[in-house]
Amino acid sequence: MKEALPNEVIHFSVRRCTLGCILVAISPKGVCCITLGDDPALLLADLKKRFPNAKISRRDEKITQFVAQVVRFIEAPRLGLTLPLDIRGTDFQQRVWQALGKIPSGSTASYSDIARMIDRPKSVRAVAGACAANSISLAIPCHRIVRSDGQLSGYRWGIERKRILLAREAV
Repeated sequence: MKEALPNEVIHFSVRRCTLGCILVAISPKGVCCITLGDDPALLLADLKKRFPNAKISRRDEKITQFVAQVVRFIEAPRLGLTLPLDIRGTDFQQRVWQALGKIPSGSTASYSDIARMIDRPKSVRAVAGACAANSISLAIPCHRIVRSDGQLSGYRWGIERKRILLAREAV
């Protein structure tokens, strides 16, 4: 993971939505974190852990439009989600995340499918690790990953949230 620069300021906002709470954070380059959960304090603690060198600042007015877009996507995923992103990760993680971005809304893929897409067919576990490290949920759609038999597999933000997201995308 590429770390925040010393004194980098990351602004965040937490809102309630139909999936619980959502935290959206932005750096000067774009959205660097979207996380889901039930407890705003835990979401903030996770943000601070992800960006330990950054100054974390609650600035709701600065990111209102981004939060609104993410919430709109949660409710109606077919509308799409286009945000300026600040994607931080290893080269391998970024390759995985780019492949995830190619999975159309309403479709799914397995870890094996993604491993083949990035020409690393034996790296299935590493692909799973890259999905787990994704800090920009929804914009990097790791919720579209399923087991090779098509069944739902784990999701950092909860299997029920994953089920809801996929059901909404299928409409």
